[in-house]
Amino acid sequence: MAELATLARPYAEALFDVASQGDVKAVSQQIDALAAIADNDQLRQFAASPKVSAEQVMALITSVVKTPLSAPMKNFLSTVIDNGRLTVLPEIASQFHALANAGAGVSDATVYSAFPIEAAQLSDVVTTLEKHFARKLNVTVQLEPALIGGIRVVVGDEVMDTSVKARLEQMRVALTA
Repeated sequence: MAELATLARPYAEALFDVASQGDVKAVSQQIDALAAIADNDQLRQFAASPKVSAEQVMALITSVVKTPLSAPMKNFLSTVIDNGRLTVLPEIASQFHALANAGAGVSDATVYSAFPIEAAQLSDVVTTLEKHFARKLNVTVQLEPALIGGIRVVVGDEVMDTSVKARLEQMRVALTA
């Protein structure tokens, strides 16, 4: 079976093409809502049942989703369901966000911190990180007490680790070499 990324790519690209002509942010919110619903095991079992039609799956999803779906998004969802790709929807959402970020010149960044970061501090950190990575960043913060102190930043496949844990590991390697 083909990998999820391979299956999701054409759907994500088509959705991004349509979204580029309208409101990318609204489409982003809608695809996130659909991906969250499609990630439900019970829905997947329901959709996989041979006794259930594509129309029934579509009706169930549209009744559950809290974000109102635009007509193009309903058409997109219908195509995904008709082609039996409901399980691929979370990966489609992920690839859509990557395309939207690339189009806007923005990258997603995750900042792992041992302690909560206050808003003023986070603003300073984001400014410094944007200079370091030379692009705008959408930052999310996750607590990771194992770092002891400092932060670890992940932007795509780039990692910047200034944590105490990383420095202790560097010292251990240097002392044992």
